[in-house]
Amino acid sequence: MFSTTQTSKSQFLDKARQAREERKGHKEREKAATQIQALIRRFLCRCRLQRQIRKDVDDFFQACDAGTAKKNALSIFKIARKLLFIFSTEDKLRFEKLCRFILASMEVENEPKVWYVSLALSKDLTIPWIKQIKDILWVSCEFLKKLKPDILQDNKLVTLYLTMLMTFTDTSKWKILRGKENLRPALNRICENIMGHLNQKGFYTILQILLTNGLARSRPSLSKGTLTAIFTLSLRPVVAAHFSDNLLRSFLIHIMSVPAVIYHLNTLTPECMATIQTHDLLRKFILFLSREEQCADICICLEGSHTLCLLGNLIHLGYLTEKVLEEEANHFVKDLTDMLSYCQRYVSQKKSNLTHWHPVLGWFSQTVDYGLNESMPLVTKQLQYLWGVPVIRTLFSDVLSKKLESQEPLPPPPQPTTSQNNLPVKNLFKRAFQKSASVRNILKPVGGKRVDSAEVQKVCSICVLYQTALTTLTQIKLQILTGLTYLDDLLPKLWAFICELGPQGGLKLFLECLNNDTDESKQLLAMLMLFCDCSRHLIT
Repeated sequence: MFSTTQTSKSQFLDKARQAREERKGHKEREKAATQIQALIRRFLCRCRLQRQIRKDVDDFFQACDAGTAKKNALSIFKIARKLLFIFSTEDKLRFEKLCRFILASMEVENEPKVWYVSLALSKDLTIPWIKQIKDILWVSCEFLKKLKPDILQDNKLVTLYLTMLMTFTDTSKWKILRGKENLRPALNRICENIMGHLNQKGFYTILQILLTNGLARSRPSLSKGTLTAIFTLSLRPVVAAHFSDNLLRSFLIHIMSVPAVIYHLNTLTPECMATIQTHDLLRKFILFLSREEQCADICICLEGSHTLCLLGNLIHLGYLTEKVLEEEANHFVKDLTDMLSYCQRYVSQKKSNLTHWHPVLGWFSQTVDYGLNESMPLVTKQLQYLWGVPVIRTLFSDVLSKKLESQEPLPPPPQPTTSQNNLPVKNLFKRAFQKSASVRNILKPVGGKRVDSAEVQKVCSICVLYQTALTTLTQIKLQILTGLTYLDDLLPKLWAFICELGPQGGLKLFLECLNNDTDESKQLLAMLMLFCDCSRHLIT
């Protein structure tokens, strides 16, 4: 009896559980069906809305082209808001038309209601207008990142979007300010706000990509106007921020690291070079990089290949602005030495599984950007200014300004009967200095110059720079040595300078340096090593 009761109870519970599970499953199916229907309805509704908005936008453009609709700032603002609401890649042509309409409205004479920027003065529309122009300019930047300046159609679009950026990041050409100069400070702050927004989104990265696409090649594909616009846009945030460290860092990393950008600016747009000199940019770059942590941060961000491009641009800029180079020689030398030392860490003597071939650095253990190879001859040309006559004369001015003691010329020795190939090394060494005023006197140790004096420290740091260049730029080492030995009086006067070091002069000072592992000893030895390397290059 009890077993029958228990069986019926368990059956009842099983049926109740099954019914409960069926009800739960039914509810879940109903909920899922409702969600699917909602998603489908939402998708269809969104598609209808997008079709309707695109139709409205197309109708507006057609009506404006036909002259049946009046183009004023408010109508452009409304149609732009609609387009941005549903914007996708398929709206590329519509966005292009919108930009052309906006720029056309800014060129109209004596019609304030047509000027798109006039909405910035509307109390109700100022904030929405600022948000809209930020969105439009950033979409323009996104398109710039994908365009190829060497393609004709893309080049036209590059010009269009750069014009948009140029127009709305500076108030100098806004017709609305004619006779209303009191409004300029407020509108300038709006432009600064727009540039700040673009910087946060990655504005400098966009400009770097555009510059690299147009300049990192054997022949630049950017025209004078395009290059001027890009450089002007890159400089505006820096000037607006009063050359803050943050903006200088971005400018160095993204603009000055573009291969041979200074070379192209100097060739195509001398006006930009004048702007660089007006703002004293080289001095600001040098002082910024003179802080060790800042220079290390820049090098780490750029890695070896792009650090070399930055190095070339700084050297070229120093060559073009000799006055700044002369005034900031110590910091300039330190900056270049630090950057070369960073690259030197990754220079290898031989090929391995971890190295890549670089046309200037040789075997390099960091990843090499092979896209820069086409522009590497121009980068090498920029680097050559470092051992060119003007820069050497500026850096070694303390050494070259000294006069060697004059002496009566010695009678020429009789011609040896042996062939020139068998001349002793001593005679060859003297021939290297045959144009100096006194060979005999410069070989004598004089002494008397303190090694901790500012003059000696400066010359030592310069020698360290060139010695670091010799060990880092392995594939152009002979070019460096040839440049250093081109001046007839550099080596004789450098040797005379070496002979004056220490209390008594001679090699005793350098022998002591071999036993002292200090920075001062290394610098003094670098001076002697540079002299020996250059002398060996002359002799052999």
